[in-house]
Amino acid sequence: MPTLIFEKQAYQRNPEETVLDCLLRHGVSVPHSCRSGVCQSCLMRSIDSDPPAAAQHGLKDSLRQQRYFLACACAPEGDFTATLSGPVLIRFPARVISVEKLSRRIARVRLDPAGAFDYRAGQFINLARSDGLTRPYSLASLPYTEDFLELHVARHEQGRMSSWIHDELQPGDEIAVSTPIGECCYRPEQPKQPLLLVGTGCGLAPLYGVIRDALHHGHTGPIWLYHGSRDREGLYLVEELRGLARDHDNFNYVPCLDSPAAGDEDVTVQRAHEAALARHADMKGWRVFLCGHPEMVKQTKIKTYLAGAALADIHADPFQSAAP
Repeated sequence: MPTLIFEKQAYQRNPEETVLDCLLRHGVSVPHSCRSGVCQSCLMRSIDSDPPAAAQHGLKDSLRQQRYFLACACAPEGDFTATLSGPVLIRFPARVISVEKLSRRIARVRLDPAGAFDYRAGQFINLARSDGLTRPYSLASLPYTEDFLELHVARHEQGRMSSWIHDELQPGDEIAVSTPIGECCYRPEQPKQPLLLVGTGCGLAPLYGVIRDALHHGHTGPIWLYHGSRDREGLYLVEELRGLARDHDNFNYVPCLDSPAAGDEDVTVQRAHEAALARHADMKGWRVFLCGHPEMVKQTKIKTYLAGAALADIHADPFQSAAP
């Protein structure tokens, strides 16, 4: 039985089994999505040998020459060594189009990447400054209707990258972006399936992309978005989302605040995940998207599973505040 070495760990691989199937069988969490060699979410790099030609179908020449391959289409004949470290190092220059304050805490950044940039709504990229400082941000834009990349950036106390973006980044500046990563994406195979999306803070960014992607594909099942924040400064795109709800009968938007103030009578006073679980007690057959604070994502994943949602239908995208 051949051996697969992945990130310095050895795994026994069944004959004709792909690298992706082998890792998933061993319980290794790796990015993947279509499993058909199309989305490139499972892009990896071989350390010591050339990947099979079929595993490099559709990749750019520069990637093929550097032994990048698609794990879902890679079934090497013998022992094989692979790593994920390659893809995150791929960077493309992008020009800043605009930096718009959506609130005192949230900035919307739009970028124009140099050349074609393939991604799916809801994925994330790594943003790299010229000094090497790098942070991940989710994509809120749609790849087929918008010719820019949109990111939502929350200012974090003592956050080097977020403070720089809020205070110094200007239109015309150049920054580096990585290839897109992640699988928090809409799949159009089940257009009638009910969708529940719960996000806190800038966890709205991938959900904003997923919702608009679903509506663009003609999703007919109910779509419920619960966006929460501790105060009004963390709620943003409120009017845009209310407008989207007015235009689409199957889309429902519920802004939530932990600590409302005067003038906040138009929102739900409850944590977003608690409001969602209180309204939707039976989650059987639902697809769930959870983005934002790790503890909220963890607890809501457990509770939606216990309420009937299949684990395969729960997409969890937790993220911590940026490190200083």
